[in-house]
Amino acid sequence: MARSECGRFGGVDPVALVAAAVAAGATAGLTDTAKQGVLDSYQSLRGLITRRYRSVDVGVVEARPEAGSRRVVLAEELARAGAADDQELLTAAHQLLQLIEEHSPQAAQAVGVTLTRVRAGELKITDIESSGSGVIATDTTVSGTLKIEGLRAGVQEPPHPSQARR
Repeated sequence: MARSECGRFGGVDPVALVAAAVAAGATAGLTDTAKQGVLDSYQSLRGLITRRYRSVDVGVVEARPEAGSRRVVLAEELARAGAADDQELLTAAHQLLQLIEEHSPQAAQAVGVTLTRVRAGELKITDIESSGSGVIATDTTVSGTLKIEGLRAGVQEPPHPSQARR
């Protein structure tokens, strides 16, 4: 990744992490199993974005949280608005992702790999295909090489053969 801030977040672009948290939070909000804490945390993150970055539209992800391309657009808008250095926003995103992992893990299924509290000298992740984000890392430290290859994020299932012929 080209962004110098990426190292602080285990190789994940901070605004991509926020976009993934918005998508996972929006998905969790659609499930009956979502706990109130997840919903409150999501509303807090959403509120921070809408108050501080008025030009950023989280609705693009909320409408289709499973669409990786929409998370890319949200991450780009957040980066343009200067959100990559907003520690309060990044902390809120981390907290939301942790709550989702605890209370609504099905909401994070669109994420290919989630790393939490990993410490490694070298980390290699290969051949990930996900309908959402490919890799999310929180509280992760890699002192040597972090290599991610063969990542296909935002991949949608092909239509059923009978539907594809129509």
